[in-house]
Amino acid sequence: MTTTRFAPSPTGYIHVGNLRTALMNYLIARKAGGTFILRIDDTDPERSKEEYVDAIKRDLEWLGLHWDKVERQSERLDRYADAADKLREMGRFYEAFETPTELDLKRKKQLNMGKPPVYDRAALNLSDAEKDALRAERGNGVWRFKLDHERIEWTDGILGDISIDAASVSDPVLIRGDGQVLYTIASVVDDTEMGVTDVVRGSDHVTNTATQIQIIEALGGQCPRFAHHSLLTGPQGEALSKRLGTLALRDLREQGVQPMALLSLMARLGSSDPVELRSDMAELIEGFDVNRFGAAPTKFDVQDLFPLTAKHLQSLPLTDVADAVEDAGVPADLAEPFWAMARENITTLADLKGWWELCRDGAEPLIADEDREFIAEAVALLPDGPFDGETWGTWTKAVKEATGRKGKGLFMPLRKALTGMERGPEMAALLPLLQVIRARG
Repeated sequence: MTTTRFAPSPTGYIHVGNLRTALMNYLIARKAGGTFILRIDDTDPERSKEEYVDAIKRDLEWLGLHWDKVERQSERLDRYADAADKLREMGRFYEAFETPTELDLKRKKQLNMGKPPVYDRAALNLSDAEKDALRAERGNGVWRFKLDHERIEWTDGILGDISIDAASVSDPVLIRGDGQVLYTIASVVDDTEMGVTDVVRGSDHVTNTATQIQIIEALGGQCPRFAHHSLLTGPQGEALSKRLGTLALRDLREQGVQPMALLSLMARLGSSDPVELRSDMAELIEGFDVNRFGAAPTKFDVQDLFPLTAKHLQSLPLTDVADAVEDAGVPADLAEPFWAMARENITTLADLKGWWELCRDGAEPLIADEDREFIAEAVALLPDGPFDGETWGTWTKAVKEATGRKGKGLFMPLRKALTGMERGPEMAALLPLLQVIRARG
């Protein structure tokens, strides 16, 4: 059975970059009728916070990305300890004691000699007495996995055939000196024991995947299928890393972005398929194929979300937005005609309030000097109420016959006088909602 996972670290709010990973894994699982795991990677006790765990769940629920089960790495530390013991017994795990400064000096020396800046495995030559002395002086060392220096190869679901020389990669640190278990081994143990069959993540993990493949094989596990999606850039190709904090999903939600607009964009962005607004999750699932995504950096412009949001809102019946219409202050008896009028003229639901304020309070008329007599004559011809969808047509026909005006010269001055704006909703739909005019009628 297909099993995927989304494994955020609860050290902050998830953003559009995280969402891309979550959505791809979710869609793969759902399309195959498989399992989608939400795995909280909280092995860092200092940075992991419960408020972020709650926020992650809230964001996923808002988007409709419902998980089948939740796992937490902080509850599985014994499993990682067992895996570490197994690697030690195999001679694939060794303790190293270099300080960050010493490692930096080694890297600089290697670069000056034209060599790749990889760890030189000096710790493998330490005697037990030397290790004891270093522990006494510096405390516990880090634990590194000893890579087999051979080519690591796999066929990536997005990048194609990948081949990495393990000799060009440092033996990865899996456990820090303070005992904290790092992602590289925790993820391997979890993916293996949870039966994860497909792993989709960012292309910045490619080298990490190579080392993890060797760790999986050393522990006797089955390698999942890997796919590494491109990283997002800004609209001009600039790095998004410094801006991701302002692109948190909770911020987009507060800006009025609709879930289906966000999902429709992220499910196609960077693929060979055009971005199209989808009506529901079933359409997204049916149309998704991870193999259609490319390796090139993918441009993301937050402004693209707002036309999609507007288009999505236009498709919704009143029942789907009733709370927002009520929150805008619209009386229940006017909710239906108000939504029919406003839906084509909003970008987000927050815009409803402004349209209702116009209907309720009116607007400062915009009347050019040359139109004052015309407007006065037109107002005198306004029929008695109640007003309905036919009133605008009946009124403007009478004004046309009385004044001889037609086209833009007829309609624009009337719109500006009633709404204070040169453009907006169809006046036939808006006129019956203008409370000052309704009261007169």
